[in-house]
This record gives sequence, C-alpha cells and structure tokens, in this order.
Amino acid sequence: MKYIIGLGNPGRKYEFTRHNMGFLVVDTILKDVPYQSEYFNNAVGYYLPDRDCLLIKPLTYMNLSGKAVAELLKKKGKDQVKDFIVVCDDMNLPFGKIRFRPAGSAGGQKGLLSIMRVLGSKEFDRLRIGIGEGGFDPVQYVLSKFCPEEKKELPFLLNETKRALECWMEEGIESAMNQYNGRYLLEEE
Repeated sequence: MKYIIGLGNPGRKYEFTRHNMGFLVVDTILKDVPYQSEYFNNAVGYYLPDRDCLLIKPLTYMNLSGKAVAELLKKKGKDQVKDFIVVCDDMNLPFGKIRFRPAGSAGGQKGLLSIMRVLGSKEFDRLRIGIGEGGFDPVQYVLSKFCPEEKKELPFLLNETKRALECWMEEGIESAMNQYNGRYLLEEE
C-alpha cells in the first residue's frame, strides 16, 4: 500500500491558504475517485481501493504533523515509512514548481520538521510544492490566501501535481524526480 500525507492546517480559517497545499492536493485526488474514510487519533485517512493508497490529512496544526504520522505508523507498522510521501508547501520554490526528494532537511517547513522528529530520520519521500516567497513575514505569508492570478492557475497546478503523484505511485521516486523536478508545471506542454 502507498501512503500520501498531505500537510495543512485544519479548519475553515486556513482552508485556501498557501500552507494548505498538501490538503489541496489530497482534495484534488479525492474529487474523481471512490474512497473509504478511516479515522486515526490525529488524522483522517481516505482509502482508494483501486490504487491501494491511503491519503492522510492530519487533524493537528502543521507544526504537530508528526503526531499523525506516529499514529499511522503505530497502526500500520513502522516499516511502512518506505511506502509514504509527505506533500507540503515550500516558500523556496516559485509558484508553479514542485520538487520530489527521497530525503533531506526540513528547509524551514515546520510540518516536515515535526515528522522528522517523530521518525528520528530524514529518510522519507517528500513532494514540495512551490508557493513563492512573500517578501514579508513568512508566517503571515504562508497563512495568507492566494492572489487572484494564483487562484486562476491553482486548479491546473493541483491537477498536474496529482499526475506527478500518480507517477510516484506507479514508477517510484527516481522516475518522479526525473520527470517533474525543475519543470514549471504551469507551462503548456
């Protein structure tokens, strides 16, 4: 089974903020497929029987995302870390770019840092989605809504990111990196 953990903050207040890119990707995947809900102490899961994949949305705030991952690993088994990917926003990437990595630092992303602390390791797949640099207070920026131009491009970006995750599920991290890293997703092919 594959696990896609989309990071974000729960609640209407944060629903369409830049920090919720992971949640938005999960919601995009769920739009067109049948799923079954499964609840953990700190997360909700959506099982896709056709893909043998569990999509996870933590119910904690971003900086406590590790609690949801800890619960998942407790329930599914510690060895499952090799089969999951964490999807989150990244201020160091321009809006419209994504980057797959099989390991690495948190790069200032508090959700990733929380997960690394719980795992005691940086060795897990992640997909960072560019939200661009705000030029002012980083906390205020990640918690802000998308500008009108971004809102217009967001559905296309989310669908392309969904395709990138399908590549990860079917072909693995190396193939996903080769096909998507460095590519500006908002350009027509």
